[in-house]
Amino acid sequence: MLVDAPVEIICKFATFEHNNMDSTRQQKIGQLIRKELGDIFLTDGKEIYGCMITVTRTNVSKDLSIARSYLSIYNSPNPQAVLAAAKANTKNIRFRLGQKVKNQLRVIPQLEFFIDDSLDYIENIENLLKQ
Repeated sequence: MLVDAPVEIICKFATFEHNNMDSTRQQKIGQLIRKELGDIFLTDGKEIYGCMITVTRTNVSKDLSIARSYLSIYNSPNPQAVLAAAKANTKNIRFRLGQKVKNQLRVIPQLEFFIDDSLDYIENIENLLKQ
């Protein structure tokens, strides 16, 4: 135990740790939305976007009103254009998501999409380590 540390520093650390943890409900809803969005992008990916899209993770806000989904975009020369197309099609995607989860969720959250570049980052690190 830290004896010399001021109490206010310990309290701030505990508050910081608590704010970064998602509740069990947020995690469950995030997983449900991630799974259903993955199914939607799997069926629409080639037809509408011309590439394969995978939903890697979904974070839900504390009040469950916003869902931030991170997308991995494969076989596309311009992932930013695909992301822009997904953002433009958000209303339709949210409607289809609502049809799939209408029995599990009372309110369908607003959807926000971001590019998940973690695979590119890992590949870059591996290439640097091989040199």
